[in-house]
Amino acid sequence: MSTKPARIAIDLGAESCRVSLLRWRGDTPQIELIHRLPNGPTHDGSSLRWPFDRIFAGLEEGLRKAADAAPEGVASIAVDGWAVDYVRLKAQGEPIANPFCYRDERTIATKERADQLISAASLFQKAGAQPLRINTLYQLMADPESGIDAHAPWVNLPEYVLHRLGGRRVAEYTNATHTGLVDIATGDWSHQLLDLFGIPADHLPPIVSTGTIVGRLNGPVAELPAFRSTQLVVPACHDTASAIAGIATDLDGTAYICSGTWSLVGTVVSSPIITEEALQAGYTNQGAAAGGFCFHTNVNGMWILKQCLESWRQAGRAWEISALIAQAEECDCAGIIPVDAAPLMLDGDMPERLNDELRKIGCATIENCAGNEPKFARLIFESLASRYKSAIESLESMLGRPIRRIHILGGGSQNQLLTRLTAQHTGLPVETGNVESSTIGNFAVQLAAAESPNGKLTLESLRRWALVLSESSVRQ
Repeated sequence: MSTKPARIAIDLGAESCRVSLLRWRGDTPQIELIHRLPNGPTHDGSSLRWPFDRIFAGLEEGLRKAADAAPEGVASIAVDGWAVDYVRLKAQGEPIANPFCYRDERTIATKERADQLISAASLFQKAGAQPLRINTLYQLMADPESGIDAHAPWVNLPEYVLHRLGGRRVAEYTNATHTGLVDIATGDWSHQLLDLFGIPADHLPPIVSTGTIVGRLNGPVAELPAFRSTQLVVPACHDTASAIAGIATDLDGTAYICSGTWSLVGTVVSSPIITEEALQAGYTNQGAAAGGFCFHTNVNGMWILKQCLESWRQAGRAWEISALIAQAEECDCAGIIPVDAAPLMLDGDMPERLNDELRKIGCATIENCAGNEPKFARLIFESLASRYKSAIESLESMLGRPIRRIHILGGGSQNQLLTRLTAQHTGLPVETGNVESSTIGNFAVQLAAAESPNGKLTLESLRRWALVLSESSVRQ
């Protein structure tokens, strides 16, 4: 291997968290998944929270493995993950408690209260973000009712990991735009919205650009020889923005589907689209890594299947996903249900929730018994593909031009049945990207920022590194 220093990408996922290592063989980068730990929210009394002490311990284990594998040293570490959730901090910088999961139902009441203060259309025009119940702003509003000091400092989860590793407490731009509290015109916190919602502005993390160096690695792992000079970098901290940063092909005329726990369907636009049509279609404007906006809609995704798999596992009917997909190929579709229905966003009893949706549309239900699991899977995949079609049609209407192809990223890109059904329902050619697309984008940002004299990303540099890295599959 080359003596060029290695780099580390940490990806926080709602289903698993990963630590990946980039090393060099001459001028050729090689990426290896060093460590993976399962993840998922846990019930804490009546609350749904992330077990972040366990998550961070797993990440530290991954960092130690990476240090052992990279005697040439590690130049930088960057972290991306899901948006909207955050950690409240004590004065000493320690977490007050494990962070709430965005699926916790405490925001139902605060969303209703916020809707009395400002219309959805006005909020959308101001912040550009679809006013979803999961957004950070509604969670911050709910904190006092959860017994949490509203003046306590907070930081979103990827930036929290960097902060805990020794970095400054910041809000990376692409991730900040998901809070619903950033002025879409200025790219900075909207004090008008903060005042309106009663959210204190005294401990807001400062917004920084994608690719910013926020400090050096500190703490116990920093004592390892490989980490003597390791810098901490904010990539596109939102994993979707990171995944989009890892697409090497020209995005003009291309729609992306980031297929994971959520399916995000959209494209990159140069200016935000904040029309009434965009609001009603469920589209949002989130910052992109090198300028512009990721304009997409949130579609409920593999969360539905994961919840079914967990339900069947508890009933002693565990399935491997590959076998389930293979058998679903042979099944007929029981119907097309609205995958974004509110009950399907919640955890628990998912097969029965699916049957409730079938009843609502007048279709026969599927008996939840051994052998019928592939029928549920086929129902989910057909319904997702149908939803992708309607999302693409809305996108074309708002853009005023046709979409020519679809690029599927993330774990769903391995699901050949869903890919085929997506092509059938939309009538468009579908290409698949890297399974670990967020990792590719994370590393692309690190490398592009490192070669820029002022640390400011350029689309040209980012696209070039994305192309180089996309040719190096992530070794599992």
